[in-house]
Amino acid sequence: MGEQATTGRREGARRMTSGMAADIASLLSSTSARTLTVGIDKAGRILQHDRTAGEVLCESPGSLLGLELGSMITGSSYGGGLQQLIDAACSDREGTAVLAIKTGNGNPADAVVTVQPLRSTDPRLVAQVVFRIARPSEERFLDPAVMRHALLDGAFSRTGGELDIDQMAPALVNIIVPHFCNAAGLLVLESLVGADELPSDSHDGLHLLRRLAIAHDDDDPGWDAAFPTGEILSYPPGAPYTECLETGQPVRTDLANNNLAEEIARGMRRRPVARLLSGTSMLLLPLIARGTTLGFLACTRYKGYRRFDAYDAEIGMEFAARAAIFIDNARRYSRERATALTLQRSLLPTGLSAPSSVEVRHRYLPGSKMIEVGGDWYESITLPGGRVALVVGDVAGHGVRAAVTMGRLRTAIRTLARLELPPAETLQQLDELMHELGQREPHFATCVYAVFDAVSGKCEVASAGHLPPLLVSPDGKTEFLDVAPSPPLGIGSGPVQTRTFKIRDGSLLVLYTDGLVERRETDIDEGLTRLRETFGPGSTERPLEELCKATLAGVYADHQRDDIAVLLARLSRLPQEQHVRWKLASELTSARRARLLVRRRLRRWGLNELIATTELLASELVTNAVRYAHGAIALRLVREGGLVIEVQDDSAALPRLRHASDEDERGRGLQVVSQLAQHWGARRTPAGKVVWCELPLPRA
Repeated sequence: MGEQATTGRREGARRMTSGMAADIASLLSSTSARTLTVGIDKAGRILQHDRTAGEVLCESPGSLLGLELGSMITGSSYGGGLQQLIDAACSDREGTAVLAIKTGNGNPADAVVTVQPLRSTDPRLVAQVVFRIARPSEERFLDPAVMRHALLDGAFSRTGGELDIDQMAPALVNIIVPHFCNAAGLLVLESLVGADELPSDSHDGLHLLRRLAIAHDDDDPGWDAAFPTGEILSYPPGAPYTECLETGQPVRTDLANNNLAEEIARGMRRRPVARLLSGTSMLLLPLIARGTTLGFLACTRYKGYRRFDAYDAEIGMEFAARAAIFIDNARRYSRERATALTLQRSLLPTGLSAPSSVEVRHRYLPGSKMIEVGGDWYESITLPGGRVALVVGDVAGHGVRAAVTMGRLRTAIRTLARLELPPAETLQQLDELMHELGQREPHFATCVYAVFDAVSGKCEVASAGHLPPLLVSPDGKTEFLDVAPSPPLGIGSGPVQTRTFKIRDGSLLVLYTDGLVERRETDIDEGLTRLRETFGPGSTERPLEELCKATLAGVYADHQRDDIAVLLARLSRLPQEQHVRWKLASELTSARRARLLVRRRLRRWGLNELIATTELLASELVTNAVRYAHGAIALRLVREGGLVIEVQDDSAALPRLRHASDEDERGRGLQVVSQLAQHWGARRTPAGKVVWCELPLPRA
């Protein structure tokens, strides 16, 4: 709601931007403003006027009578137009507005216009119009009371509420321009806005500064070109700017001598600066907060205006002292907020991984606007052999404490996922962790953990006090998976059970937290029904991003909602060509057969350069299985991200990497595997275990 107050210079009319309409009204109510009074009829024609109105509004003596007042109104800056004010006066009501008027010398000016109903012996006279107009621009900086009021009172108190330094800087310079000077810039030390530490002197004695804002009350684009906002610069030793920074005192510089303006322009290596500063008066005001110089305000008055003096410096330093406190508070707030947001955002996943046949999308919505992360979390972790772990959890409570606990659980669950524990065992380990954390600070959480095998199409699911996942089949059928939930993590010690489901290709698995379906005014069953309706017939064919938006539709208006985390996965098996499985007998000759099978398959896949290494790794794993297994052995190759070699047997004993001595004849198989493979590991299965290793695929 900025008003335009137009002022004149000797070179011509210039337009200046003031602040809010309230600021203009406050300024014009001071003793420096001129009051004009005219009387009008219903049509707005001037029938009477005082002497001041004749001096200010007339182009020639006596030309004001009979003139339509509307012809002098060029626009409405604040409030209604002139006709609305006249209509109100005819209805016996008083009205006020800020209108732009054309004065007798042709220069426009803003005026606070009040139209009052009038009863007179002249039946034509219906209203009295009172104008409050600021003094001419040449007199703008003559009244110290006006300048002090504009700088230190209403406008400044509103600006102090800003906590964003990038928004505060323009607001500050828009106060001192036009109330204190014609042009101004705000510069702070680069270390103040570019780093977390307090500013310090540079090694070469030059101070790096960043210009945060520039303002001027004319239309000359040269100011913005010569002094661009956001520029990082330094001033040479001996320059007035350097003196202000080093002494912490205001510096007044009279640039009536063009040589000094040209010297500053040469120091800045910008020739247009000389034209802009030539003949001006400059005042540099240091910004000092808590004993530290943060930067300075560069104030400039054009030629033809009153030059800066010691009293101006005193008023300016009062303004600069308050501005420095606000800037320092904003800097501290920005630093603390950036630190908090960095920590909070680091608690959430930066990327979700999954096999190529699985598509995953997510949405996270904190329940509070004060923080960006709460106690809800989600994970999608690629596991060896074309598998993926899908996790959604919810720590009880809100705020930073819940977020910290969530971060601990996320770290633990990623570690447990790498250990390839079954879902039920993973949640049991998390439960023990929550009991340990609860000894220092009571907490509990719910969690659902699913592992999808993109080779077999099976999905293992376990839940600890969490709402059941929603499975959407390609035919449109929706069902909440019947997973027996154990008690929440950190409460009790009930057993955790895993259920295995066969998933059809193209099905959707929806994991979510209770904030999505719970409302304080409705039952949770209504939320679950609404979720099922969102994934109606044809939803498996829709883009996941579109489904994520549909899932959260309507929750943004609920300001009392809980945190919400949603994880959507479109599950499909890998193409048959990307994996193969063989059964082998539990005998030593199986190693030779394994090498033959591997060789043929890799030739078919065009991976000839991996044949030798893969044969050796498969031979070692099969030999190890033959030694400990009692039944049949299975060998599986999976080409997904890398080449995974898996050997399955019926022994539950997991292998360990040993360091064989020189006399040992055995125990070197896994050492060979660990040296040749990029990764290797082992996991238990219901029928025994799987030992695997992975080789990177050659670059195409």
